[in-house]
Amino acid sequence: MNKSKLLALLGVATLMAASGCNNAKSPDAVANDVAKAEQKSATSVADAQNDAAKRDASAAEKVDDKSKDLNNVQARGAYDVAMAKADGDHKIAVEKCNSLSGDTQSKCKDVADADYSAAKANAKAAEIASKQ
Repeated sequence: MNKSKLLALLGVATLMAASGCNNAKSPDAVANDVAKAEQKSATSVADAQNDAAKRDASAAEKVDDKSKDLNNVQARGAYDVAMAKADGDHKIAVEKCNSLSGDTQSKCKDVADADYSAAKANAKAAEIASKQ
C-alpha cells in the first residue's frame, strides 16, 4: 500500500506542477506583453518596408541606367544612318552636277553642299534631342 500512496502522491504532484504552467497571467502582464509584441511587429514591418524600398530604388536606378544606355545607342545608330544617307545623297547630287558645265555646275554643287550641310546639322540635332 505504501507504494500506491506514493504513486498517488506523485501523480497529484505532477498534475499540480503541470497545471501551474498554464495559469493565466494578470491583465497588466498580458497588456505589457501585447504592447511589446505590437512594438516588435511594427518595428519589423518598418524595417522590411525600408529594405524593400532600398532594393526597389537600386533596381530602378539600374534599369534607368540601362534605359539611358539603350537610348544613347539608338540615338547614335539613327545618327549614323542619317549621316550615311546624307553622304550618299551628296555624292549622287555632285555626280549629277558633273553633267552640267560652267557656272551652272558650280551653282549645282553649291546647292548639293548646302543640302549636305543641312542634312548633317539635322542628323546631329536629332541625335542630341534623342539623348535627352
